Amino acid sequence: MRDELLPMLREAAQRTADLVTSIPEEEFGRPTPCAEYDVKELVNHLEWGASLFESVAGGGPFLPPKEYTGDFPERAERMLIAWDKPEAWEGVSEAMGGLPRTVLAHMALTDLVAHGWDLSRATGRGYEVPEEIAARLLGFAKDMAPIGRARGAFGEEVAVPEDASTLERFLGIIGRDPAWRP
Repeated sequence: MRDELLPMLREAAQRTADLVTSIPEEEFGRPTPCAEYDVKELVNHLEWGASLFESVAGGGPFLPPKEYTGDFPERAERMLIAWDKPEAWEGVSEAMGGLPRTVLAHMALTDLVAHGWDLSRATGRGYEVPEEIAARLLGFAKDMAPIGRARGAFGEEVAVPEDASTLERFLGIIGRDPAWRP
């Protein structure tokens, strides 16, 4: 699992970090497809997520959200260092309700890609997701949708056209409208 998913996490973290660093402060107030967040709040959420997934990869506690600091790329790098350790993939995380750590790695990938896509839509910037990553996320989302919705991580499914891309089908399952525009 580690050998397959870790390179995907690295790629998604880099793409999302590149996107985050390209967004000027004057765009922070823009709405995003993640309705409860504007651009700044969503970047803050990504910062928290990177720190949280770093903590749980190392067997640490659930971390509460903190205020925006503007250091998402550094946090994402620390998260990747934590997931690079073989023991990060073993067992379950008591901090995250006993979920297997392999599920948490998929959740980290979901967070990076979904919120990277959210930011790209909100700011009009491109965000490429390789088909291999989109397919992995689609399979994970199909399996986890009921639990994700029950825990508030996913919204209600959004219907997408039959000819929708793999990424668009993933987004629909987790509650995003691939046609969303600001």
